[in-house]
Amino acid sequence: MPNRAEYLLLPANRAFIAFSLVAAFLLNLPPWGRIDWVPDFLALVLVFWSVHQPRKVGIGIAFLFGILMDVHEAGLLGEHALAYSLLSYGAISLHRRVPWFGVAGRMLHLMPLFFLAQLTTILVRLLIGSGAPGWSHLFSALSTTALWPIAEYLLLAPQRRAIERDENRPL
Repeated sequence: MPNRAEYLLLPANRAFIAFSLVAAFLLNLPPWGRIDWVPDFLALVLVFWSVHQPRKVGIGIAFLFGILMDVHEAGLLGEHALAYSLLSYGAISLHRRVPWFGVAGRMLHLMPLFFLAQLTTILVRLLIGSGAPGWSHLFSALSTTALWPIAEYLLLAPQRRAIERDENRPL
């Protein structure tokens, strides 16, 4: 097995966490409406921060952004809030296990969470009788999972930089 570089990460900046959550929320608001296969950027960023910083981003933040998504989509109030809360709970419960795996292992651990979130919205719509959006709605979970390595690289980048670069210090 090749020896991969290990980084000591700097503490996560609260402003960067807030910026990434707001940016993901804005990416979920396309003017043309929601397309089934488009990834859920907000779910991706919520899971990322729930795995890496469970004390800073938790179920309450997920619920709040879920309510905002429900208001934006003018859907059933609480539909996304429930899905994102379950997603955050699942990610927090896995936060000690997931970082030990490689990228493919992390993706396999988190894919059921993304499917659960999409399935939750489908079941809520079925229960209230508004009709299911179709099983193609689950393709969003696959595309969200596929973006995990990119999100991990981008969201951990500010924590990887050294405060002071020194040629003699390996950290």
